[in-house]
Amino acid sequence: MTQTTPLSTEPTPNWRAIFFDLDGTLVETAGEIADAVNDTLAAWHLPAVSQDQVEDWIGHGTKTLLIQALAYVKGVSVGEIEESAFLSDVLPTFDHHYKARCGTRSQLYPHVREALAYLREAGVKLAVVTNKEGRYTDTVLKAQRLHDAFDAVVSGDTFDVKKPNPKAVSQLLADWQIDPSVALFVGDSSIDAATARNAGIKVWLLPYGYNMGAPVGVCEPDRVIDNFAPLMHGAGFSK
Repeated sequence: MTQTTPLSTEPTPNWRAIFFDLDGTLVETAGEIADAVNDTLAAWHLPAVSQDQVEDWIGHGTKTLLIQALAYVKGVSVGEIEESAFLSDVLPTFDHHYKARCGTRSQLYPHVREALAYLREAGVKLAVVTNKEGRYTDTVLKAQRLHDAFDAVVSGDTFDVKKPNPKAVSQLLADWQIDPSVALFVGDSSIDAATARNAGIKVWLLPYGYNMGAPVGVCEPDRVIDNFAPLMHGAGFSK
């Protein structure tokens, strides 16, 4: 079994705020996203893509993911799709299919529910910060019975910017009057690592998510953890 790998010898602080990515961190969603993409492509008589491809495209929000899929199947550049009238026609089709698929095949990763309950009892402020659009974020969280587990949920369309811009993290820390030195970001990608660095907080990454095909170690997080168990054990908390 792979052991959790601390990449820093600094003492672990007693975290007062923890921010979580959604897709590939809290919830495995690639299957249903791939279903919705392929439903959309089929509706427009285009060839399907694989779930592995979809996993590599996850991270910047579903619109960007769809653009990448369309560019791939049509054999054109992402820029051409972004500037085309075709994209405006396809987006409502994708919205229809993803609303229907959202929550149907997603599942929590190991120890997520227990860790969130543990942290809540410990008085830690908890937030989701995702680039997924709010209407889909809400559906996934409700499907997994997590909609009441967080003090804040920030989606890709909550602010005028999204990850790796640190605005959401910095704004919440200011609202909660919590110093960045006792805040942590838990994610699965270089986007999450950059968000944490830009906000001046620590970052732990999980190796099982969607990091655009690259191992999370290349992001140089403060720690790589196999699952959510370290957030309950040896994470700076005493009950």
